[in-house]
Amino acid sequence: MIITISREFGSGGRELGKRLAEELGIPCYDAEIIDHIAAENGFDKNYVAHFSEQSLTPFYMSTIGRRFATGLDAHTQQVMQISAAQWKIVENFAKQGDCVIVGRASDIILEKYDTLDIFVYASTESKIERCQKRAKEGEHWTAGQIKKKMKEIDKGRARYRAAFSDTKWGAKENYDLCVNTTGREIKSLIPALAQYARAFFDSGKLV
Repeated sequence: MIITISREFGSGGRELGKRLAEELGIPCYDAEIIDHIAAENGFDKNYVAHFSEQSLTPFYMSTIGRRFATGLDAHTQQVMQISAAQWKIVENFAKQGDCVIVGRASDIILEKYDTLDIFVYASTESKIERCQKRAKEGEHWTAGQIKKKMKEIDKGRARYRAAFSDTKWGAKENYDLCVNTTGREIKSLIPALAQYARAFFDSGKLV
């Protein structure tokens, strides 16, 4: 039972993944991926976290068609190393057994595995409200600032996927289940999602 979670920023996808994993009694990997990359490559965790899906994209898009160019600078080599480590670690988690993996294009990395791929989305208003409620102490983001950040991050996630796959980020046909969290408490959705996941893997696939 391997479940991947792709999500719009502010939709509650991270919480959904963690709660679903708890309900199913399996591990959930999210920030742990960053920890492993940092530990295995000798990087600071904050440094690794800085290279989000968005910041990794320009490297791939700019090197397609000229992979054998010489003189890669240190920064580019580190971006390359972090991205390669991310792919390796995601696959290693899947090889270990049942789990939920949040983000990191895990559905693309694990496309050869039997996975349940979930996409989590919500209305703009709902995402803004969720971000404001969960802001850290001292943070006072306006609705406009949050909306701008949402667009930037989601655009980066879409570009990151496009660098590795012809399939479109967020398009319903590329996922097994799309979950709309608009106006809903995440925890209220978990029992039904867990039941769906068990049925998905128990039923097998059509021949």
